[in-house]
Amino acid sequence: MKKLSLLIVAVLFTMAGAIAQIYNPVKWSVASKKLNDKEAVVFIRATIDKGWHIYGMNVPDGGPIATSFAFTPSKDYSLNGKVAAPGPQTKFEKAFDMNVTYYAKEVTFQQKVKLNKGQTTVKGTVEFMACDAEKCLPPDEYAFNVTIK
Repeated sequence: MKKLSLLIVAVLFTMAGAIAQIYNPVKWSVASKKLNDKEAVVFIRATIDKGWHIYGMNVPDGGPIATSFAFTPSKDYSLNGKVAAPGPQTKFEKAFDMNVTYYAKEVTFQQKVKLNKGQTTVKGTVEFMACDAEKCLPPDEYAFNVTIK
């Protein structure tokens, strides 16, 4: 009887582990390019698994979490303008009862920075929400840093 109970518990834990999948549909990478002694561009790229998407940077109230960026303040650099991105796609989503902007497959965001120092490290976070046709994951953050030489 003990062996049977132990076997049942082991099977239940195995099944629970298979059901409780951890989704990570968005992979992030960061790079930079120095334009001259006083200016550089930071590239923040999202590679998105097939069937998934993240939302644009401008989403109406009551909608999903928009993709947003926060840069760590530094005396070594200052932001030059806002984060730039290619034009997103738009679709109506029943779950939010509105048109939303989104990116699928991949997208590269760009932030220009003014350099106050020859070499610096730009740090920050991107907050995003990933969804597929059936579900949305809770909002997530990716912390990044990139050295500009």
